[in-house]
Amino acid sequence: MLPTLVEDVPTGPGWVYELKWDGVRVLAVRAGEDVRLWSRNRIEVAAQYPEIAGAVGALAGGDVALDAEIVALDEAGRPSFQRLQRRMHVVRGRAAAVRAVPLTAYVFDCLVVDGMDVRDATLLERKAIVRDLLRGPGPLRYSDHVDAEGRAFFEAACRRGLEGIVAKRGECPYRGGRRREWLKVKCHLRQEFVIGGYTAPKGTRAWLGSLHVGFWDGDDLVYAGRVGSGFDEAGLADLHRALVAREVPSCPFTRGTPPRDRENHWVRPELVCEVRFTEWTADERIRHPVFLGLRTDKPARGVRRERPLTPRS
Repeated sequence: MLPTLVEDVPTGPGWVYELKWDGVRVLAVRAGEDVRLWSRNRIEVAAQYPEIAGAVGALAGGDVALDAEIVALDEAGRPSFQRLQRRMHVVRGRAAAVRAVPLTAYVFDCLVVDGMDVRDATLLERKAIVRDLLRGPGPLRYSDHVDAEGRAFFEAACRRGLEGIVAKRGECPYRGGRRREWLKVKCHLRQEFVIGGYTAPKGTRAWLGSLHVGFWDGDDLVYAGRVGSGFDEAGLADLHRALVAREVPSCPFTRGTPPRDRENHWVRPELVCEVRFTEWTADERIRHPVFLGLRTDKPARGVRRERPLTPRS
């Protein structure tokens, strides 16, 4: 079940409000002794997050299916997507990475508990089940909510530097797909973009200068601009390696006006990155973009421009 982006916090009876965790969404499933963590693009990622998979396997009762967000918390207890990057792409030295970057999975919903399908129960009933299931210590935590003062809750989340909130109808069942019963409100503009190219490095930075990014609109890959800040120096070599492996001779963008000078390198539009920015321009460019990291949990062909709707009270 996916939330719809809106511009303002919905108010009125029936809404409850949760923090929007800045991490990787997973469906955690235990069937018998088998535990799987499924990402948004249906990739099994339990090996990347063994402490989360182990905690799901150790839960009391029978089969479960939990909806959760895996996050890496910083020193102030805030989710850090850039810190999570150190775990998302680790292949070698995973044990050391687990010790260096501990993870938490905030569980905000459930589909199956103790072998029973609970999707037709209300959201508040399902959250009560999750709260009772996760009473012990460990990396699985219950994601709580407030049931009033949604705008004040949103403003407090923004002051703390968090991504935003999700407003949900307390009486709604669990239904797959993007729904209007779940609405997300972001403190800053941010979304996924497809990487279609990069520029040669300049000055003291190694490996690359900036990324050319865009989004799909039907069969057109629309150019949305360059992203040249926010890179983690330690990850630039890996990012460059992934880009070089996808280089192609021609520009993949079919709409917009990407630059045509010699410093550009074009790539197959397969990699997805998360970007924070201040606004969209009239010609569909992003202003003041900051690179937050690669997303391996989102399919490139599904990346569209997010357009907020007006919430219904």
